[in-house]
Amino acid sequence: MSDEITEILKTSRTIAVVGLSPKPDRASHEVAAYLQKHGYRIIPVHPQATEILGEKVYARLEDIPEAVDIVDVFRKPDDTPPVAESAVRIGAKVLWLQLGIANEVAASIALAGGLKVVQDRCIKIEHAERMGA
Repeated sequence: MSDEITEILKTSRTIAVVGLSPKPDRASHEVAAYLQKHGYRIIPVHPQATEILGEKVYARLEDIPEAVDIVDVFRKPDDTPPVAESAVRIGAKVLWLQLGIANEVAASIALAGGLKVVQDRCIKIEHAERMGA
């Protein structure tokens, strides 16, 4: 998995962050800001917000008008299977469930749809360890 994560981080450019909070003190906001600072294009997905980190927010993955490499998920494990279905529908390459989030149903949906799956890992920590903070 370690080499696969390195490859994902090196080859991906666009990350849709599902559950990205507009509140700067939330982990999702901190992680997205870090990724943005390191050159990734962040696309916030949140049902109520309109702009986060200077980016237009979309209510659903299906509303995003451009290709997405990684769907990074900050939602409860039980909420992830529909997100996995959406990630497959939009043709994302990776479903990434953040630290503390794992769901075998979501993983199965994503894998069956041709996506790579990372569960229970923080993309910020993985990036900092592999590519330098």
